[in-house]
Amino acid sequence: MQRMAKIISAVSILNADFTDIGFAVKTAEEAGADWIHLDVMDGGFVPNISFGAKMVADIHKRTRLPLDVHLMIENPENQIEAFALAGASSITVHAEASVHSHRLLQAVKSLGACAGICITPATPPSALEYLLPLADLVLVMTVNPGFGGQKLIPECLNKIQTLKEMRASLQDGRKDFLISVDGGVKEKNSRLVRENGADVLVVGSAFFEAPDKQAFLKSVCGRA
Repeated sequence: MQRMAKIISAVSILNADFTDIGFAVKTAEEAGADWIHLDVMDGGFVPNISFGAKMVADIHKRTRLPLDVHLMIENPENQIEAFALAGASSITVHAEASVHSHRLLQAVKSLGACAGICITPATPPSALEYLLPLADLVLVMTVNPGFGGQKLIPECLNKIQTLKEMRASLQDGRKDFLISVDGGVKEKNSRLVRENGADVLVVGSAFFEAPDKQAFLKSVCGRA
């Protein structure tokens, strides 16, 4: 994954109406979303349960947008192949969910998907030091995962700056992973998120609540 001149918008369908998910995806497309973000929850790693690989496969049939799959699950090594086969463009796993995160990122890449690693608010970026050379995407959770519609935790934004510095210090000179931010991103705080250095903004409930969704995405991504 290479950084782009513009901020990437990733619309999360977690707060969409699951009885009409095709309409939600179409709405995101028509509003100008760059990616569809898919939050997979198992009721173990996080309290909620959302959906599995079949949902991803069904959405893959309905859109050409990249599918950004975020696995908030225990034992993600048992599920990554199913999500890759379902059409995931990128698969992000939690550093907190696997003892063997390095091997897991290698496995994701071997399946042809971009490999992402995520940290919750309690985990420092330093925990990712030896994983960054493998990562295509680093996802910073700015809420505690498991529920949509939460308020952004401002202290988490400092992690973006730290990750930018860590990215610049990588020795091979080749890695250019994207920094994604997920949790409570709204129009009123999006500028601060961008100024801290985020490359990808995940938006969910705020997007679906917006009366003018195209204008919302432009505003959040600084294109208005």
